[in-house]
Amino acid sequence: MYRAVAWKALHESIDLTDEAASTDAARRARIVVSDGVVAVDGHDIARAIRTPEIDAAAAAVARQPKVREILIAQQRAIGADGGVVMEGRDIGTVVFPAADVKIYLDAAPEERARRRAHDPAHALSGSATVGDVAAALEARDLSDRTRSASPLTMAEDAMLLDTTDLSIEEAIQAVLAVVRERA
Repeated sequence: MYRAVAWKALHESIDLTDEAASTDAARRARIVVSDGVVAVDGHDIARAIRTPEIDAAAAAVARQPKVREILIAQQRAIGADGGVVMEGRDIGTVVFPAADVKIYLDAAPEERARRRAHDPAHALSGSATVGDVAAALEARDLSDRTRSASPLTMAEDAMLLDTTDLSIEEAIQAVLAVVRERA
């Protein structure tokens, strides 16, 4: 959802450091996230939000407390009836601190960078290297860990799942095992 707001802000030429304008964009955005579809105001942005430019823009808007307030309220409304799976950097600590199951997925920085650099959905520029991606991921993590509103941290009652050496299928099976155990 932060990527969606970042896309909208860039699409409307909003200064990402202007919290009032970013908050207004978040308030006006009609965001739909469902079954692999990500749309803002009727525009399919699923691929458009997987770029390095949006990575940086999303980090900028995510640091803004008033934007966070709006999106946290929307996330809580989506999950109000339960039975929902959500991912995000503050879902288990801020959005749903009483969730039945919390999993903190992680992987070694080098592996995260390798995966992102080789992900066709993440349209990297032709000149980006795994090192470039690693640097960008490190900067985003630092930004998210040090923001004043909803900083990135692992919930005390979350299960840490290191996926460094796991395939996608193995990671899915590990997540399902945790869900079966805790639910």
